[in-house]
Parts: sequence; structure tokens; C-alpha cells
Amino acid sequence: MVILKKFGIVLTSSALSLGMFSSMAHASTTMNMQPENLHIQVAATEKNFTKNDLIKKLHDLFPKKFDFLSNSDFYMNSGRFYPDDDGTLRYDLSFHKTVNGKQVHGGVTFVGEELDIEQFYYQPPVEKESLFPAKVSKEDARKIADDFVKKYLGGAEYQLETDPFNYYPSQLLSEPIRYSFSFARTKNQISIMDQRIEVTVLGNGEVVNFYQNAMQNKTFTFDDTKQQKDKDGILEKMKENLTVDLQYQINNDYRTGDRSVQLVYQPSTKLRGVNAATGKWLTADGYSAEFPKNTKIEMISAKQLPPKQKGITLEQAKKIAEQLLKVNSDKVKLNIESVEETKNYNGQEVIRIQYMYQYANGGSGTSLELDKKTGEIVQYSDMTSDLLERSGEKSKKESSLSQKDALTQAIKYLKEWAPSHLHNYAMPVDEPYLEERLGTYNFSFPRIVNGIAVMGDQINVGIGADGSLNSLYVNYQEMEKWPSIDKAISKEEAKAILKKTLSLNLNYMKSDNKKDNLHYDLVYLPSFNEDPLSFLDANSGEWSSLYNGKSSSTISHSWAAEELNYLMNAKVLDIKDTKNFNGDASVSKGEALKVMMNSLTYFYSNSYYNETENKNQTFKNIDPKHPLYQVVERAVDAGIIKPDNQNFDFESPIKKEELAVWYIRVLGLDQAARNSNIYKLDFADANKVKPEYAGYVALANSMGLLKTDQNNFYPDREATYAELAVSIILLAHEISEKGNSLRYY
Repeated sequence: MVILKKFGIVLTSSALSLGMFSSMAHASTTMNMQPENLHIQVAATEKNFTKNDLIKKLHDLFPKKFDFLSNSDFYMNSGRFYPDDDGTLRYDLSFHKTVNGKQVHGGVTFVGEELDIEQFYYQPPVEKESLFPAKVSKEDARKIADDFVKKYLGGAEYQLETDPFNYYPSQLLSEPIRYSFSFARTKNQISIMDQRIEVTVLGNGEVVNFYQNAMQNKTFTFDDTKQQKDKDGILEKMKENLTVDLQYQINNDYRTGDRSVQLVYQPSTKLRGVNAATGKWLTADGYSAEFPKNTKIEMISAKQLPPKQKGITLEQAKKIAEQLLKVNSDKVKLNIESVEETKNYNGQEVIRIQYMYQYANGGSGTSLELDKKTGEIVQYSDMTSDLLERSGEKSKKESSLSQKDALTQAIKYLKEWAPSHLHNYAMPVDEPYLEERLGTYNFSFPRIVNGIAVMGDQINVGIGADGSLNSLYVNYQEMEKWPSIDKAISKEEAKAILKKTLSLNLNYMKSDNKKDNLHYDLVYLPSFNEDPLSFLDANSGEWSSLYNGKSSSTISHSWAAEELNYLMNAKVLDIKDTKNFNGDASVSKGEALKVMMNSLTYFYSNSYYNETENKNQTFKNIDPKHPLYQVVERAVDAGIIKPDNQNFDFESPIKKEELAVWYIRVLGLDQAARNSNIYKLDFADANKVKPEYAGYVALANSMGLLKTDQNNFYPDREATYAELAVSIILLAHEISEKGNSLRYY
């Protein structure tokens, strides 16, 4: 268990504000992702709108839906635009109110002088009909979303995108079912890649989220569909030139923190698609008549370099941070909030520096991580460009750097700030992402093991337009064993499998992300196995998905099949062998507690959180390495189980009356249930209920959580999986109704 060593500075809540500027380094793949748009406030607008104007527009869009709100419940924020678009102004209207003791909030963003709706979100009071089992099915919700889009797009062309995720979301049972749908704007009935529409529908059929890309004041041009070449000919051409890469893929289970490594085959990342009109290959550099060749692996350093230094103290780390984070402006002040020793998510001993930049209208902050043993950077992100823009000063984007020079700078910074890792990493094999607004190049240096690249483990470096270090993240993960590449199927076999599942999708897309590019090309995009998140297991030759979706197997049961299957697909109930699973089998205390906590609370059970939260060990037989450690400790904190014994008997079956005790404690009625003498049980087998459990059993039964069978409660009967599945959902409904959620325990 880790004990944090603080360096004379108190961590304030301000260090946790605004995740807007958090490091880009948390990306787990080598894909180049465009960063989110940054909101900028402006002083004046071309046309003045009042709060009443926006409220009227909201009521026009949603007649009678928000009549329960008064004008004083609304807040307006006006004159906002994105610095990398055409200067279109946005107006935000938000609301917050307590209705029947429950919080209700939402908001809408309007765009331009016509106040077109760009984004809408709403969190209504939770209704029973929106919980599992939901009032509307996913098919019903899809129709509701389609009608909503049709109404608010005013006749624009669009189509529903294929849903790549076929699984129940991992969410609390006390929260509403949410169905999310993605639509694409179309031209000539062809999808436009970067013009999306997102809609979320609750289980009761209510639309609670809507987003569309604002394309105000822009006139786009599109390739003529008559120019497109024969699809079958393009497909054969792609199959002939297809190349595959053998790679290691690191898989992380975010709940448990467990890591595993797989050997996978992936098609070359050099190819993005084929221009349907010219037949040229689309690459990161644009179009090419030649099929893009894979980059030869070249290590950054042929040998291991000595570390930057041998260990650093908290004082040294603070001085390094002050030097790295300093900003040359009288309008921005750097505050180091805390300096502490800890372990990061990869189990690496680091010194974490929390800091804030204070400026006239507020503050923003994040953290810097240095390797405790070497003094090297583990995680760093330069915020000064955005801060200077916020304070009205010029940032460092005036200069420009070529890609070659930027790469030279990146190597220089790596040798200065992360030298001991460089013999494990290669030069970039993919083109860098260029953030046009700031002129920043973002490079990814892949880790190499046994001569092949590792997906999910790379060094990311951002270089500013003036050659400064914009960001650095070393995602080095220790793995005990790497699968032997000798057992992998051959490249020829992998290529044959990929060819068999290769198909082409016709889309309109831009050849680059430059904001002055207003033309859309017709492009054939490759698709393998009809799942963009699937990969080919190099050992088995079978397809797997990055997100194991809804199980194709189902559980059979006479009266609890729906509940059992829901819990299984929501990954609340872990069932390895669905064919031989018996829903009428007794459930152990440990399994019942795990199902309960996973159903009703958000928490992680991995070792990183075990250590950083410094939890005590309540039971001798449940130490921090035990798989039930987090479940048990959280249940103790919530008062669900009591530390009455030295050990927790997690393997013994739970009795029905014991389950009643847990349920009533979850609902916060423990004190009331203890007064057992005020309760009268009318069951035929009431004499079998332990006296100290009488109040709990009476309350659980009266609420309908645990029912009788022919006037018998059977208190000493071992609870079954089926009984647990049905009752835990009823408990979640009760929690939702009472509003006493355990979600943050």
C-alpha cells in the first residue's frame, strides 16, 4: 500500500478544475486524433440576442416540454466561437431546477443569426419506465431518434449509421437505459464523413441529447457521382496490394486493471482509402499513384542511454516543474499546488506535480509527472498557447516549422527528457498529426518488442510552431511475458483472411483537415469484418473485437431469463459457461456482494486505485491482493456489511434473510430495521426468521424486493442467482425513486 509523501503544499480543489487542458498523452493507440474544439469568449456579436429570445426559441423547438421552468431558471452565455472555424457565434442557454426533490438540468447551444440548434442535453427526473426493463426497445428508440432528426434538420439529407456497438452499456441499474444513435449527413445518398448527428433516447422514449456539426456560412463542393470508377475493380486492386502488419496489442480491463498482450494482424495503417474518381491511393500525405509502402523500423537509439539523472527529490522536482511550466506574461501566474510521490496507472514510481495557471477570469490546471528514479518526464503538456489566447496575448504560433525540422526537435527533447527509454522505441511509422490552428506537430514513436510494434504503448511528442516542446507522454508498460511470434499464423494466411472479409464503403470526405478546404472527394474506405474495432488474432486466425460486445450466448430460465441476460451482458454477472449455467443454483456471499456493488456503484477494483486510495484491510482473509478486496471494502464503507468477524465468509451461500439485511442497509434504513420489536411478520414461517433480522425482512418484503411464495418467506433458504437478479433490479428501482444512490462510494 502506497503512502503519499507531500512536500509542504496543500492540494486545493482548484487543481481539479477544467479538464480542458489535460494532457493528450492518454491516447492508447497510435491513431492521430483531432483535439476537441476550444471555446473562446468574444466581447461583441453581430446581432444581439436576449435571454428571452433564446428561451422563446427553446419553447418553439420543444413545445410544452419545458413549461415547468420560469425565466429565472435559465442562464445565458453568449458570443462564443471556436477559433479554428469561420467565426460563427454560439449562444448557450442552460437551466437548473429542483422538481419534487430531484435535480433537473439541461442546456442548448444555438448557432448563428438564425439560432439553429447545434447541441441539446437534458437530464430529467428518473422515471421507472426509463430503467431496466425499459418502456421502449432499441428499435422503438431508433424510430424516435429518426423522427427527431427529421424534424430538426429541415429536410436535409441524412441516414442512420450502422451501430458498431451491440452490447448493453455498463451502467448503474439505478440509472436510465440510454440508446445512442449516430446519423450522417448525406449528399446524393452518400455519407459525408465529418458531418455527424448524434441522438440519445432514454428508456422511456424521451430524447435527452442531440448534437450536430455546425456548418454555418460554408458552401461545399462535391465530386460528381458519375465520375466514380467501378467498385469491384477498385476492390480487386486493393486486395492485390494489401499488406498486413504483425503487432502486439495491449488490452486493459479498466475495472480490474488487468493487462494482457495479444499478437494481432492489422492492415497497413499507411492506406486510408482510394479516390473513387481517380483510383489514386489516399494516404496521410494526400493522394498517391503508388501504393504506400510500410516504413522500415528504425530505433531511436541503437543502445540504451543513461538516465537523465539518478533519482530526484521533491525539491528538485518542484524546481524542474517551475522551469518547464514558466510563462512569460504579466497576466498569467503559475501556482504549484502540490508535489507528491505516488505510483501512476502503469505502476511506475513518479513524482506528480499538480499546478494551476491563474488569470483574470479564472484558472486552469493539470499535472506533470516525473520519473522518481530518473528525473525524466512521464507526462507533460504545455498549456501556455491557450492561456495566452485567453488573456488576449499572442501565442507562439507566429513561427512555422517544417515536419522534418519538427521531428529533429522531437528527437532532441526525447534525448533530453526521456533518454533511458529510447532503445525501446522506434522512429514514427505513421505521419504526424498537424494541429493547424497552433502549427503543432504531434509525433508517435512506437515501442518495439521482438522486432514488431506494440499498439497501446508509445511515446507521444508535440512540437510547437516555434520548435518548443508542446507535450510529452511516455506510456511505458511493464509486461511479464510477450507471446512468441513463432506461433503466429503466416502473413500469407493473415492476408488471405483479411482479403476474404474486405469490403469498400463509399463516402464523401476531405483529403485533409485544413479549414479552407471546402471540397469533398468521393472515396472508397476499406472495411474488414464489418467492424472497425475488430482485429485478427494472429495465433488463432479468428476475429476478435476491441470491445467484446453483447454475448451471442444466452441464459435460459423459466422466470428470470431477461434479468439474468441483462446482468450478464452488462458485465455485472460474470458467467463463463452459459450453456451449463443454472440460475437456480445458490449464490455465494462474495458473488452476491460483487453483483450488488457492480450494479449500484461506480468504482474500480484494480491495484492502482487500491494503492492510491490507501484503504484499510477490514478482514484478515481479504487483503489488497484478493479479487474481492475493493468490493468488500466499499461495502464496509457503505455500511452494507459489518466488520463483526475477523474473516468475511465469502464462499458460503447467502441466505434470503441475509440478502434482505443487505438491501435495507443499501436503502439507508438500517436504523429503522434494527427496532425489530415493532414489526409483525404475517408469514406462515415467520418463526424461522432470526429475531435480529425481523425488521429487515419485514421492510424488504413490504417494498416488494423479496417476496413470499404461498405465504412463506423461506428466510433460511439459500438465495439463487435468479432470485438475486430479479431482486437487485427491484432494489435499483427503489434507489432511483428514493434518490439515495451509492454511486460514488
